[in-house]
Amino acid sequence: MTAGMSQARKRREPQVLRRGMLCTLAAVGAWTVGIAGMAPAAVAADVQSKQWYLNAMHAEDMWKVTTGAGIKVAVIDSGVNPSTPSLKGQVLKGLDATGAKGEATDDYRGHGTTMAELIAGTGNGGGLQGLAPGAKIIPMRISDTEFQNKQRVNGQDVPDAIRAAADSDAQIISMSSGSEFSSPAGRAAVEYAESKGKLFFASVGNNAKDGNKEEYPAGYPQVVGVSSADREGRVAEYSQHGDNVDIASPGNDIPYWCDAKFKSYCDGDGGTSAATAVASASAALIWSAHPDWTANQVLRVLFDTAGRDWKKGTRSTYLGHGLIRPGANVIHGKGEPGAADVNPLTNEKTSGSSAPSAPASSQAPKGDSPGQAAVAGSSEKAESDSQLGLILGGAAVVVLLAAGTFAVVRRRRSV
Repeated sequence: MTAGMSQARKRREPQVLRRGMLCTLAAVGAWTVGIAGMAPAAVAADVQSKQWYLNAMHAEDMWKVTTGAGIKVAVIDSGVNPSTPSLKGQVLKGLDATGAKGEATDDYRGHGTTMAELIAGTGNGGGLQGLAPGAKIIPMRISDTEFQNKQRVNGQDVPDAIRAAADSDAQIISMSSGSEFSSPAGRAAVEYAESKGKLFFASVGNNAKDGNKEEYPAGYPQVVGVSSADREGRVAEYSQHGDNVDIASPGNDIPYWCDAKFKSYCDGDGGTSAATAVASASAALIWSAHPDWTANQVLRVLFDTAGRDWKKGTRSTYLGHGLIRPGANVIHGKGEPGAADVNPLTNEKTSGSSAPSAPASSQAPKGDSPGQAAVAGSSEKAESDSQLGLILGGAAVVVLLAAGTFAVVRRRRSV
């Protein structure tokens, strides 16, 4: 956002960070269980039982191979509280880009802490269990409208946070928020992050029924746009669709910290916010298992192994390359990393990917031909991270858990 943005361009919504940013708990029809502030509190000891996707993605089996150790994830959000039982020892020094009083570890909403726990939480004390509990979090705090109304803030906090994340030790940037407004500063910051070899995930937005306007940074060509799916693999009604969707990830029915008091979790929909955190953690697991790979190779394997039933080389406007399945690589070694210096989002060479490809012995082998792919719900459970079906555009389809090499082809987004 630019410093001159008027307050008329912003709106106040629970758990969001700008106008058009992710309404984490929007009411979205039959699949949702509640709205922010209206859902009953979830008892901490019971919260992990509600993280349905951990079983669906075979997290325990992945953790036998890697927990994400050695990977750092920059979380650009409302701040991250390092004192929750699940995040003790997991949070590194970050940056408060707001320019207001406080630190990167002062979470004024609870939103950023929830995202950090979904990525790297240890689950201690019955808190949220992260998909990559061996990873570490670097918090980058930015402001939302309510925060701005109370304090003077830096109008360039989002671009500044992205640049700081690019300059940090983080390999992955996770931003569970967005805006309908593109800016030269935001675009330049994203391009800078790509030049530094970072893998950048951002939520596509929860306003599919409210204009479905493209949001940024997910709308920038160098950012992986993440949509939200439920426990059956169906695209959430609220999840925005279009050319900015690159991959789908679990987002529905995921608990969250109710507020900045950190007294209890609430039931509800994590939305594309939670989906982005889970996607970032998925990348952390793969990158930890293949530390010599570049961001391009990690992302290419995520695309290659995603669950889908459409022709390879094409994309869904609802699911992008498909439903994320990190276990296909981590557990079964599937996925083709390909060129180290070519971004699978743009098919262009990247200046920040000078690292060599992993040695042949450590690269994931090529999978079977698409004709041999397992079908969701079959007895070949070991071939899949998820047994989820997909609903695309309201029509039920069966997911072919494609194991073959996926030649990623996408149209560059114009902004």
